[in-house]
Amino acid sequence: MAALLGRRFGMAAAALIALAALGSAASGTASKSSFVKSTVKAHDVVIFSKSYCPRAKAVFKELELKKEPYVVELDQREDGWEIQDALSDMVGRRTVPQVFVHGKHLGGSDDTVEAYESGKLAKLLNIDVKEDL
Repeated sequence: MAALLGRRFGMAAAALIALAALGSAASGTASKSSFVKSTVKAHDVVIFSKSYCPRAKAVFKELELKKEPYVVELDQREDGWEIQDALSDMVGRRTVPQVFVHGKHLGGSDDTVEAYESGKLAKLLNIDVKEDL
């Protein structure tokens, strides 16, 4: 009888631990989603990137902004994968960089370069762009 109860409680404990882990993962994603939203809201320009991915950051250097973009280097954070998962859920892309301007998702690296070349990025940032002579 004691062995039977031990197995039942052991299985119940295992089930509770599994449920707690699932709940923890879900709340972790929710908190990372909150992190992304609050970061995007707090800064004019946010780049979620990795330290070895310079392309989108280079575009903003070209614009010579008065205020540097806020960059979140996902590969340099312990929770970087979770943040990247939250970004994927929010914007439908898992790739980085992901760029936000004034709270709106601009896109990835190609989208950022395209917006720069077309003048859309300067317009979004309300800045004058120097014309090539």
